[in-house]
Order: sequence, then C-alpha cells, then structure tokens
Amino acid sequence: MKKSDKPKKNSKSKYGPSKSVKIDKEIAISREKLDKLKKEIKKVVIGQEKVIDDLIICIICEGNALLEGVPGIAKTLIVKSLAHTIGCSAKRIQFTADLLPTDITGFMAYSREKGFFTVKGPVFANFVLADEINRAPPKVQSALIEVMQEQQVTIGKETYKLDSPFVVLATENPLENRGVYKLPEAQVDRFLFKIIVEYPSTEEEQLIMDTNVSYKSFESYKLKKVISPKEIVKIQELVKQIYVNPKIKEYIANIVKYSRNFDKNPIKSVNKYVAWGASPRGSINIYLASRANALVNGRSFVIPQDVKDVADNVLRHRLLLNYQGQIDKVKTEDIIADILSKVKVP
Repeated sequence: MKKSDKPKKNSKSKYGPSKSVKIDKEIAISREKLDKLKKEIKKVVIGQEKVIDDLIICIICEGNALLEGVPGIAKTLIVKSLAHTIGCSAKRIQFTADLLPTDITGFMAYSREKGFFTVKGPVFANFVLADEINRAPPKVQSALIEVMQEQQVTIGKETYKLDSPFVVLATENPLENRGVYKLPEAQVDRFLFKIIVEYPSTEEEQLIMDTNVSYKSFESYKLKKVISPKEIVKIQELVKQIYVNPKIKEYIANIVKYSRNFDKNPIKSVNKYVAWGASPRGSINIYLASRANALVNGRSFVIPQDVKDVADNVLRHRLLLNYQGQIDKVKTEDIIADILSKVKVP
C-alpha cells in the first residue's frame, strides 16, 4: 500500500479532521461530568430536559441565554439548580420599573472614614439571573450590555473583570403587555440563545405535584456540587478545540445568508415576512454553539445535525418580522425550518 493510500486516522466521518486529534478522552470525561450535572438537576426539576441541555450548551460556549415562558414553569428553579450543582456564586436581580442601572452594576460611594469607595452590584457573580428582564425600562436593561459582551463592569473610572465562568440568564414573560418594555434589539443580539420554555406533559405535571418546591424547601433536595467552576472553564476551552470542517462553515454561512431579505433569495418566506435577518453575530454563534453541541454528543468535530440542533435557539430572536409577518402571526421557527429545508447540506 502506498503511503497516500493509508487510511487516515479519525476517518469515521467525512466531517472530521484529516489529522489525528487527541482530545477524544477529554471529551468523554467532560461528557460524563455534564451527564452527572443533568442527572443531579433532575432531582429538583421535572421535565424540561431540552431546556437544561440548551442551557448547558450555552454555558460551555460562554454565552448568555434568554428564557421565555409563562410564569410557574420552573425557569428560575432551573437556573438556581444549575448554579448550585456547579458550585458557582449566583445572584438574582428582580427587574422592576423603578430599578436603576447602578442597582445592577454598582456605584461609587463616599464616607468620611473611607473616602470614595466602590460598592459592587449583583452582577459580580458567576451566574446572574435577570428575572423578568422586560419589566424594567431600556435604560436599565442596557446596563447589562457591557457585562454580557465584555464580561466586565465599569464603575466610575474603574473597569472590573468578572470571574469565569460568567453567564447572564434572563427570563421574560411573553403574556404581559402592560408594565413591560421590549428589549432593545442591540441587547437581544447579545444573547447567544433564546430558549422557549414550554408547559410540562401531563405525566410530568403529576410528578411535579409531589416534588414541587412550594412545600418542600430547595435545600431539602440536598443537591450535590458535581462539577466545579474550574472544570466548567476547562470544558469551555475544550469546546474551542472542536473541529469545524470548511464545508460546515460554508453551510452555516449559507443558513445565515438566506435568513436575510434580498433580491433573488430562493427562500420565499424570508422575502415575504422578514424585515431584517441575522447579522454575522448569528453565524458566529451558530459556529460556537454547534461545537458545544458536538462535545455534549461525544464528538471532536461538528456535523450538519449539530448546526440544525442549535439553529432555532440562535436565530429565533435575530429574525425581525415585517408588518406582514406580524399581521399573519408568523413564527420565526417556521421560517428557520424553511431555511434549513432548502439550504443544501454538505
């Protein structure tokens, strides 16, 4: 056999790298730890498995998530359980109409004894739960933009870096139309994922009746810290080593390209209903999230299914509907499905 005819290592998929990649063992260990994390959370949270999976993917690719769903379906409980089982510090900010930006970031204070000093706000934590974020006006919501994008806070003349891992998990109630403020598009774009939290199934709801935290305290579940913040940071670094084939990159670029309204776009639903499609941040975030999705599935390389698995969460809040789309009550998920069905898979 000629040298060139020898089978390549890691040739189990046409999407894998041509050279041997020695991270399979690390991926297997990381996947096992993340599986333990999910198992521990299930002690408290009944159902919502996909939401938990999506949040874990979001965390390991250093993203922020916006959770949308009606009250009482465990959005806050999921976030609290995640923070506890990872052993992270967590702060909850209840967004209200009278909240000020300094209530989130912190402020400079003065006393005769100390002189000027900094009072750090609740964003100085690993997990920040921005509860009902749309109840505060845009000026207050925008206080999180620097935090989410740069993972730093500027108070007065000083800029403070935040500890890793750092994640903003915001919740919003889609039913309210009074006393709420739509999030600025610039801020919505900072969320890696927008996750829709659905009602539980009938079987799950029966279990919830017996295990709910309304009459059993959260502490009584005795959740264990199954993974450390340092291990999460290590997994975040491992995600960056997941291989992405050039054909997959082109696939991602085409999906984002066809989400935009332009002449001769073959996706008719986009031209009919979309005013603005995803920006390059959309393609970057699909690229990042598909690598994390590959890792949690035990692979060292991305396949098209990884891209499809994360597309909804990445794109649903990045497609802005025109008036026709709003009148016809079109769902962005339907448009995304149309795009995925028509963009050629490599």
